[in-house]
Amino acid sequence: MIFVYGGLIRLVAGLPLGNFFKGIIDAQAVAYSTSSSSATLPVTLQCVQKNLGVKKTVASSVLPLGATINMDGTALYLGIVALFSAQIFGVQLSFADYFLIAMTATLTSIGTAGIPSASLFLLATVLSVIGITDAQTALIVGFVLPFDRILDMARTVVNITGDATVSVLVAKSEGELDETEFRDTTSDF
Repeated sequence: MIFVYGGLIRLVAGLPLGNFFKGIIDAQAVAYSTSSSSATLPVTLQCVQKNLGVKKTVASSVLPLGATINMDGTALYLGIVALFSAQIFGVQLSFADYFLIAMTATLTSIGTAGIPSASLFLLATVLSVIGITDAQTALIVGFVLPFDRILDMARTVVNITGDATVSVLVAKSEGELDETEFRDTTSDF
């Protein structure tokens, strides 16, 4: 998360990383505690507007869209669980299987609801692509379920950080970013 989103903020937008992460820390805290991109949306809107200097027109169009379809953390989670499952059950994966896992996890995550543990229901779709049976999927869900709350917290933080990153990049490209507000490290929100 830090390398990809941080690289985009630093290299593409040319903005300081510390200010970006300081500006969205409140949204990340709410995302971590609620595990819901949808519940975090008002705080994320407030953080990117007040702390990062993104104009309301950009923030109010980019962030709701991102909270709906930008589920990077979920896509990563689904892919990792699929690889874990393949190793556990001794499924030999070809390059085509890796490609199918990546595509299925990415496309499936787009439709994921921004609510806690929604990605658990999508595991069967991704696992079926590599030949994991329903019974084996049930075992994997049973194994992952006790840890899912913690994993879901991390997934949600990744998701909303991506949303904030995209809103800053769009605002910068459209001339709708107040860089003095972004660079103001005395922001108290």
